[in-house]
Amino acid sequence: MGLDPDEADPAAVKILRSPAVRIGLSISIATGLYGVSFGALSVTSGLDFWQTMALSLLLFSGGSQFAFIGVVAGGGSGVAAMSAATLLGMRNGIYGMQINALLQPRGWRRFAAAQLTIDESTATSTGQADPDEQKRGFWTAGIGVFVLWNLFTALGALAGGALGDPKQWGLDGAAVAAFLGLLWPRLKGKEPVAIAVVCALATVLAVPFVPPGVPILVAAVVAAGIGWFSHGRSDEGLEPDVDPYAEDHAHHHDATGDHHGHRGEQPGHRPGGGA
Repeated sequence: MGLDPDEADPAAVKILRSPAVRIGLSISIATGLYGVSFGALSVTSGLDFWQTMALSLLLFSGGSQFAFIGVVAGGGSGVAAMSAATLLGMRNGIYGMQINALLQPRGWRRFAAAQLTIDESTATSTGQADPDEQKRGFWTAGIGVFVLWNLFTALGALAGGALGDPKQWGLDGAAVAAFLGLLWPRLKGKEPVAIAVVCALATVLAVPFVPPGVPILVAAVVAAGIGWFSHGRSDEGLEPDVDPYAEDHAHHHDATGDHHGHRGEQPGHRPGGGA
């Protein structure tokens, strides 16, 4: 009598079949590759290899890291660089509250979860419907991105000198393209699009008149002002963009509907009436 592989090792089978794990791994690879761009841009901006690696290992927030070296490369002060990086990193604190309530990590996992709470791990986790899948998605994406991001950061930093000017390879535009790729799908509705356009315009207008790193602060003030006086839906944008279980839910709904349909056709039963 053969042994059912599902009964032999159910945990391993669940992991291999997990949609959250597959999504997390694919996101890890796609995001990790951008570490090459950061590493190369960082060393050509004036930071050495170990300073570059410290940013990736300790700060570990792609948007904040690119903002930091962008200000440094533009001749901005350390205060302006840290302000820009901190501003973009504030969203991770908001993510942290959501992840803490969602996963409820305990012990050392709380510290690990805090470090791994980024756009990708949060999106992968909140995009799942099942609590176990939420945990798998968060840890898979978080650990995967952390390992690959730092690996490719090191490769980019080591190759930075040999590559010459990263702009010749389009590496400076890769980060911007990746950020816009993440942002664009979330601009659902006229108000978010309008806010994005106004903030972009404010940034462009401020560039010639303020030191490097300050335009992004100007855009943040504009966005905060619009948000403060806005009367849009309070729940807008809180729903996950992707539900890997949507198809399963549809099948379940169809099966439930058929079941109720058969029940409704039982002899002696009429919709809206008695026997």
